Amino acid sequence: MNKVKVGIVGCGNISGIYLENLTNLFTNVEVYACSDLDEEKAKSAAEKYGINNILSTEELLECKDIQIVLNLTTPKTHYEICKKALLADKHVYVEKPLSLTVEQGKELLTLAKDKNLMIGCAPDTFLGGGIQTCRKLIDDGFIGTPIAATAFMTCHGHENWHPDPEFYYELGGGPMFDMGPYYLTALVFLLGGAKTVCGMTKISFPQRTITSSKKFGKTIDVEVPTHVAGNILFQNDVIATMITSFDIWSSTLPRIEIYGSLGTLIVPDPNTFGGPVLLRTANGDEFKEIPLTHIYAENSRGIGVSDMANCIYTEDTPRASGELANHVLEIMHAFQQSFDTLQYVELTTTCNQPKPLPLGLIKGYVS
Repeated sequence: MNKVKVGIVGCGNISGIYLENLTNLFTNVEVYACSDLDEEKAKSAAEKYGINNILSTEELLECKDIQIVLNLTTPKTHYEICKKALLADKHVYVEKPLSLTVEQGKELLTLAKDKNLMIGCAPDTFLGGGIQTCRKLIDDGFIGTPIAATAFMTCHGHENWHPDPEFYYELGGGPMFDMGPYYLTALVFLLGGAKTVCGMTKISFPQRTITSSKKFGKTIDVEVPTHVAGNILFQNDVIATMITSFDIWSSTLPRIEIYGSLGTLIVPDPNTFGGPVLLRTANGDEFKEIPLTHIYAENSRGIGVSDMANCIYTEDTPRASGELANHVLEIMHAFQQSFDTLQYVELTTTCNQPKPLPLGLIKGYVS
């Protein structure tokens, strides 16, 4: 199988791990070119990872050698770059969220379908060994029938460590849109699609002060909710309780737990690829750590791109698909919509539950 050529738009903070894995780990892709509004960032990335072509975004989108555009720009430009890539007849994989609105997401999915192209979206952490092991335990009946779940992401924001944290508090940011995709994507992978959402949201602190070194002392106006809480009813009638917050200094809440008729499963941090995976069955007296059944327990960002590259030849649907991402996007919006209208929100999107990865993979391969 020939390597699929990838062009990367955006060489910022998240690009390093993608570049590391796409150039040194996954065997079916080649990073052909990169671009960034800051040309020095593109030059630095090209030099470090051996990329032969530094192009403008326009040149990259029009380059006939590139098959997949990897869009690593900030959320407010996801839709624009993805649309341009699709119109240029490129498959596209984008960092989360898919776009800022569900309507934009639906437009991108329709455009991709009309042009017989694929669109995929982060996160791909659910393809890691930890959550893949959890899926196998559920599918094999270790907790019986799933009946409920919890998902909690709590911290005090990113302004104390991120060099450019402003976008976390702009439209497309906040704890739900920044971290919610990891938790919701994991839940949909483990439980299937959702159907109803209710929620409440708030902005606890209207301004934030940056304490990371680059912009120390700068004040940020907060434009998006920083505490989001609510419930999700899944198609299989599992009820999940969820909190995402940038307002909490510390907590002992779990990340994700799945409760079944025969036991409880503690799911590892969905922003990571590994474990631990903990299981306690109805007749057990303690939680026991379960050995991982799948590989990719280390940081394997880019595995979703590699999976998409395989699908170009197999004509399968990428596991980290646009349909999955847009369903997650609607769930995220539904928390705010529910609070604004004081009503339950019935979801209009759906998606197929992604297939697990095969057992026994060789490192560097996804099939």
